[in-house]
Amino acid sequence: MNFLYQAGRALLSETMIFLVRCYQYTLSPIVGQQCRFQPTCSNYFIQAVRKYGPISGAVRGIWRILRCNPFCRSGFDPP
Repeated sequence: MNFLYQAGRALLSETMIFLVRCYQYTLSPIVGQQCRFQPTCSNYFIQAVRKYGPISGAVRGIWRILRCNPFCRSGFDPP
């Protein structure tokens, strides 16, 4: 049972990372560099999913994307 859990978790993580990579290679060049943070929000999302797993990492990544606006302070913000 533990093997299935780990395999499902890894599959979900890699799927999320694949989708973010697709965004980085297709839409990001069109939209341009608008992220206020280092690392960029998409790179942060990938790092958070790898570090915290698919659920917690996705929540942290989405929270980071929501904070990426002119009303929030910017700068270095590692996962």
